[in-house]
Amino acid sequence: MIQLRNITKRYESGQEALSRINLKVDAGAMAFLTGHSGAGKSTLLKLIALIERPTRGQLMVNGAELTQMKPRQVPYFRRQIGIIFQDHHLLRDRTVFDNVALPLLIQGYSRQEIGRRVRAALDRVGLLHKEQAAPITLSTGEQQRVGIARAVVHKPAILLADEPTGNLDPELSRDIMSLFLQFNELGTTVLVASHDLDLIQTLGKPVLQLANGSLQQSVVAD
Repeated sequence: MIQLRNITKRYESGQEALSRINLKVDAGAMAFLTGHSGAGKSTLLKLIALIERPTRGQLMVNGAELTQMKPRQVPYFRRQIGIIFQDHHLLRDRTVFDNVALPLLIQGYSRQEIGRRVRAALDRVGLLHKEQAAPITLSTGEQQRVGIARAVVHKPAILLADEPTGNLDPELSRDIMSLFLQFNELGTTVLVASHDLDLIQTLGKPVLQLANGSLQQSVVAD
């Protein structure tokens, strides 16, 4: 469960990226954040992942109060979260397999378990046959799917995606959103930031609209 209570984020420059945000996403639910560029979508996701910290308010994720969390606790907290960015940050000098395996290596999984989980994740996104390929040889859509496999390989309880279809054509965008729906059906809590309102309104999930750092009325598809 993700819950924000009166969350405000103000930078040292004085810019207020988020203002008094109240938001709740139940465990196992899926929702979309939308809004114009600079509305605060990316900032909100970074707060949930503890990449940044709020200026004021209360932020709860799976029972943990993030504003009170000590720095040494953050790496352990992040193990329950998978994060997907528009720029997938793949390591070009590593194979697809090695890119997806990275979170498991950091967490100290055995070689056998890493192999099993990486291949299962690649199979889920339809790229098992590309495990030894170099990322630079993949299409943009395939690279994004590698980023998704890396985000879910450790079976996170929460999946956060920031404009994951921003560089993709409409057909590939629908394919990526279909993957998120599949992960949600398996019980993962999914929160996706996207400016593509036409696409996300077809998916039948709650749509939360941000404007100038404030949460507007929710838009829910019929």
